[in-house]
Amino acid sequence: MEKTVRTVFSGGVPISFTFERKNVKNINLRVKADGEVYVSAPMRASLKRVDNFVSEKGEFILNAREKFSKMAENAPKAYEYISGERFYILGKEYVLEVKKGSRGAYTESGKLIIETENVENFQEKERVFRKFRDELCREVFIRQAENIYPVFKAMGVPFPTLKMRDMKSRWGSCIPGKGIITLNKRLIAVPEECIEYVAMHEFCHFIHPNHSADFHALMTKLMPDWKRRKELLNRSPGC
Repeated sequence: MEKTVRTVFSGGVPISFTFERKNVKNINLRVKADGEVYVSAPMRASLKRVDNFVSEKGEFILNAREKFSKMAENAPKAYEYISGERFYILGKEYVLEVKKGSRGAYTESGKLIIETENVENFQEKERVFRKFRDELCREVFIRQAENIYPVFKAMGVPFPTLKMRDMKSRWGSCIPGKGIITLNKRLIAVPEECIEYVAMHEFCHFIHPNHSADFHALMTKLMPDWKRRKELLNRSPGC
């Protein structure tokens, strides 16, 4: 079916969305990283039902747009890997020092040191840093998952497959049916308690694969200060 653009009002705020009829059972709504709202609905769903559905999701849509906007504002600049640049690692600021050598990348006395054979080669410096970042991500993400898991094991949740990748619009994702949790590599810039919050959030989706009241109740039970951690994550520099 052809896609159309519709507009509804929610609390007096106009919300435009791209609409498409498909062979689906339910009305589905997704807010993309650029703020676009996409809605698909069953063939026989009335336009009134679709419009009401989107209008009722107004608060969710506006919150999602605000979150994506903040993530875009906080997105790290493109590094040139020149001595003096500032990097954030687990919430701490490090000043980059590029040196000739073969030790790779490491931190020392408030510095992030990158050693390469050719200190002028951008690709080589970037490769060394990304190797360092990915290894640290893997270490921290696995540790957090292992620390959180026991309470979910008691609920019958198998230990998930843990993945990591660069993501522009979300800190993490969970696919309950496949037992997969994916965490954003950008999280390595923020305090570890924020990484723990994101990991807990994704684990809770194995019990409640949505953002319902039950989901938030479980988050509060398992991590009473999750809102504070979320706020800290959203205002952390370098992420």
